[in-house]
Amino acid sequence: MIFYFSGTGNSKWIANQLSKEQKEDLVFIPDALRSGVLEFCLKEEETIGFVFPIYSWAPPEIVLNFIQKLSLKGYRGQYLFFVCSCGDDIGLTQQVLMKAFRHKGWECHVGFSVTMPNNYVLLPGFDVDSEELERKKLAESVAELKRINTLISKREHLFSCHEGSIPFIKTRIINPLFNRFQMSPKHFYVTDGCIGCRRCEKNCPMENITMSEGKPVWGMNCTSCLACYHVCPRQAVQYGKRTKGKGQYFNPNSGY
Repeated sequence: MIFYFSGTGNSKWIANQLSKEQKEDLVFIPDALRSGVLEFCLKEEETIGFVFPIYSWAPPEIVLNFIQKLSLKGYRGQYLFFVCSCGDDIGLTQQVLMKAFRHKGWECHVGFSVTMPNNYVLLPGFDVDSEELERKKLAESVAELKRINTLISKREHLFSCHEGSIPFIKTRIINPLFNRFQMSPKHFYVTDGCIGCRRCEKNCPMENITMSEGKPVWGMNCTSCLACYHVCPRQAVQYGKRTKGKGQYFNPNSGY
């Protein structure tokens, strides 16, 4: 059983590669939360995985909320892993996640961070990677996923996570501020370039976008994943003045 969350496709691609190799079913976290089906029955030899992107040097709030609500019936210490995608480093994500698992009585055996192309564009100085760097990261991630799949198949016990510099400040100080002030959808709007194609609506993992008179309208259930911004073929989705002139990225292999 692999539980995953993804906005612009990096973590979805990772989850798909793990699912194929480990022969485990995939569960999309927003779908499980919407359905209210939060109890899953485990087989004795089943592997449990969590795959997600890094949001401001920590797991997204939706992932932590899901773990808090999740019930794993038949859990008897089955092999449990996590893999997170990040543009660079992950701060103290491992510590945050291990604490969440301990509260559930679960033991995590192995965890990894995988460097993928950047997609966060809402702060000054933050933009997508150059095309050259994007290609490099995508190519290197293929080899890294093969390594991770091999280690998981062997049931290794290890952690290979890139904390980066000043991890305490990033995760314990900046992340709470991000969750409080950067999760609001109220600054999203569309320019006159919007053609009403509904791609933003269809690709929102939270089903937070509806169409009104051919234009998208944002509700309040937003994770700031920016899928709506990145998937727009006319770059008509904007977020105040913060996204003006910035690039777009959507994982080309994600299947969205």
